[in-house]
Amino acid sequence: MTAEIASDAGAVGRRPVEETAGELRPPPWLGKRRRRPATSLALRLSVPLALLVAWWWGASSGRIPPDVLTGPGAVLSALRELASTGQLADYVLASARRAALGVLVGCGAGLVLGAAAGLSALGEELIDLTLQMKRAVPFLALVPLFISWFGVGETFKVALIAVAASAPMYAYVYLGVRSVDRKVVEAARGFGLRGARLAVAVVLPSALPSVLMALRISLSVSLTGLIAAEQLGATEGIGYLVTLAQQYYRNDYMVLCILIYALLGLLIDLAIRGLERLATPWRGQVTAR
Repeated sequence: MTAEIASDAGAVGRRPVEETAGELRPPPWLGKRRRRPATSLALRLSVPLALLVAWWWGASSGRIPPDVLTGPGAVLSALRELASTGQLADYVLASARRAALGVLVGCGAGLVLGAAAGLSALGEELIDLTLQMKRAVPFLALVPLFISWFGVGETFKVALIAVAASAPMYAYVYLGVRSVDRKVVEAARGFGLRGARLAVAVVLPSALPSVLMALRISLSVSLTGLIAAEQLGATEGIGYLVTLAQQYYRNDYMVLCILIYALLGLLIDLAIRGLERLATPWRGQVTAR
């Protein structure tokens, strides 16, 4: 009788375990699922192509008047006209030269100041308040002041672009440096890293995602500074072409300039994305697909 009760008790004790074991399922695959390149490219191009088709249909059907938005055919004719005279290449190169120099100066200054404020309490006390005040001032409000300082020459244009690019670079680098794991810094100090070596070898690589995001935003904002700079005293550049189109009521030139800016922004974004994949390959593992 005792043996039967023990047997029944053992069966009762084993039953939940056996039933639970039977309900277990293998965990889902936690690897990285990526779409096929053709599918991904088709999805990326679907919305721009849909907008292009809607634009072409609206212009050809007359639902969009030419004085409101000129059609794709007129824009292509304007592109061929500028390309045949060589003006388009000269204007794009002039704008690219100004933007590159302004971004180099502005992003360099923002990177150094953001790292200094993030790494050092003294640097934060000396730099952060002034930079936050400067960041709250729209850079377009500085145009009259810069004109009185530099005139309307190349120095004015480069300085305006640099000021526009420096603010996001400083903010993101400062936050990126402050977000670095303190344990990593303490471990590096345990291996004897101090000062500049610690910043270059440990802190800035850890803050690299924030630096790349800052670079992306700074390059985008620099295009706005480029447009504002080339509206005054310029004799070449895409912004100068916009001014000419406005003076002569060339709607096709205006739309062409907008498309050129959009293409420049796309190329900048693709370049930064490629750099991000090379410099931070681990970040792709957290992307949901």
